[in-house]
Amino acid sequence: MDTSLFQGDLVNTARIIYTPSDFAKLSLLHIQEIGSLQATKPHTSKRENLASYLFIIVNSGSGTLSYEGTDYALAAGDCAFIDCRKAYAHSTGPDLWNIAWVHFDGPTMANIYQKYKERGGQPVFNASSYDIYHTEFKNLYKIATSSSYTRDMEINAGIANILSSLMSDAWHPDKAQLGTKKQDMLAIKKYLDESFAKKITLDQLAQRYHINKFYLTRIFKEQFGTSIMGYLFSLRITEAKNQLRFTGKSAEKIGHACGIGDIYYFSRVFKKIEGISIREYRKQWL
Repeated sequence: MDTSLFQGDLVNTARIIYTPSDFAKLSLLHIQEIGSLQATKPHTSKRENLASYLFIIVNSGSGTLSYEGTDYALAAGDCAFIDCRKAYAHSTGPDLWNIAWVHFDGPTMANIYQKYKERGGQPVFNASSYDIYHTEFKNLYKIATSSSYTRDMEINAGIANILSSLMSDAWHPDKAQLGTKKQDMLAIKKYLDESFAKKITLDQLAQRYHINKFYLTRIFKEQFGTSIMGYLFSLRITEAKNQLRFTGKSAEKIGHACGIGDIYYFSRVFKKIEGISIREYRKQWL
């Protein structure tokens, strides 16, 4: 880790260049660089082919981000979130912005960023949760300068908090990178969430939503990372566990209430998913 204060012709900056442990590189979200700057003269910075993701908060002033062939105007309260493997440039406006940034990466970041885009996340957006980002950034900077022996784990948690807010701010179904059929998956998932106790088959879903069942199966798994039946049984077993712990109902009645009426089938499915029997699970939580 290198903590640097720099006063130059173009910027005044405070930054930390961070070297994560091998464990963090392989297993965790980790910082590469974090800092803040106050521009002192108009200028442009260009980068490309960085194995990094960049998150920027504009604290004051204004500027421009050029990314994937588009110029985005940024002002105070705006944020940017981009994949630095692609070429980008950012320029301060005449009112000389003050920004905070963090470069980071992790073994799951490619999938996370893809999900961010699928949800409608944009390279630049006005942050409804600016105060949250600002607080999380300050906390992340503080962790990076600490000597805590759990620092890498704390950094992982801090970046995860920022990503959670980004995913929340990203949710714009009107902008999501989904075709009409993929949009239908959201309605199907909502139906499963609300109706899992009913008898549901692929044929019924395909008929209800006017989608070929093979296409339905493929797109649902592509979007949510699990099969329709896998998701449905996850909902049912989650509700079953809730009732096993907090009600005195028999396993047979719970199975019926969760949409698995045959007690023998319910028992097999429960053990396959949880690794223990219904009786053993209930006994654990007595």
